[in-house]
Amino acid sequence: MKKLPQARTPLFDLDLLKAIIMVADCGTFTAASARLHSTQSTISQKVRRLEDMAGHRLLERGSRDVRPTDAGETLLAYARRMLALNDEMIEALSGANVGLTVRLGVPEDFVGGQTTHMLAAFNRKHPQVKLEVTSGLSRDLSNSYDRGDLDLILVKQRRNSREAVATWPEQLRWIDSAKNPSIQLDPIPLVAFPPRGLYRDDMTNAIESIGRRWRLSFISSSLSGIQAAVADGLGISLIPARAVLPEHVLLTTKSGMPAIETMDIALLHRPTADAVVKELARALSRMFGPQRR
Repeated sequence: MKKLPQARTPLFDLDLLKAIIMVADCGTFTAASARLHSTQSTISQKVRRLEDMAGHRLLERGSRDVRPTDAGETLLAYARRMLALNDEMIEALSGANVGLTVRLGVPEDFVGGQTTHMLAAFNRKHPQVKLEVTSGLSRDLSNSYDRGDLDLILVKQRRNSREAVATWPEQLRWIDSAKNPSIQLDPIPLVAFPPRGLYRDDMTNAIESIGRRWRLSFISSSLSGIQAAVADGLGISLIPARAVLPEHVLLTTKSGMPAIETMDIALLHRPTADAVVKELARALSRMFGPQRR
């Protein structure tokens, strides 16, 4: 079977289209060439190239002025739209409207509430920014950050364990159920995060330091799961002071529980981070109050 020749589709140059639009608007080649800071012969050549590409005469050249033919009117309508789209594309890529994705990692207990309000205010100020927020355990967020999957992270860490942009103290509290306490049980049931989760080793070491036996009764990677399990009487746990609920009762040294060293909340981003990432980091810093290095 004989292969049919492929039709050659002309691609109209925007510079040529701009030339014929200017001629049609000005009415003469002379005026158009002055507006385009070009020569009359150059503008005439551009129009002739367009006519060759279109296969039609596009302008009627009179003794005093120039008018578009029917084919010229059709081409001019499309040409104006093409140039308008070109202008829109340039504006969209100029920087003001270019979408930027900021990948933020935060512990689950920081999602919602004050953090969400701050992020909403930030997004209203920067509507072109798309926020991708990942929540999870601090160790997982740190690993994702080290792999380059996150631009900015807010994590919990042991005091001074890693250099950060800013740090804040995270006070910890022992909690038990207000209705169904577990502190007197032997061994003491513990509600904990998964292995290598924050506070888990602190809890077991502290329990052993006072000569008490312990067992893991409930494990959850979710802070809300930990809170609910303790409230319902599944065991005691160690959580941030700000996460204590009315359904909990605090266990202090009077209850026989040892004090736990305060952790840090740390904010990290790379020195080469985008200016928008650094601005978001400053907004997070303001939310937590005066920073401590």
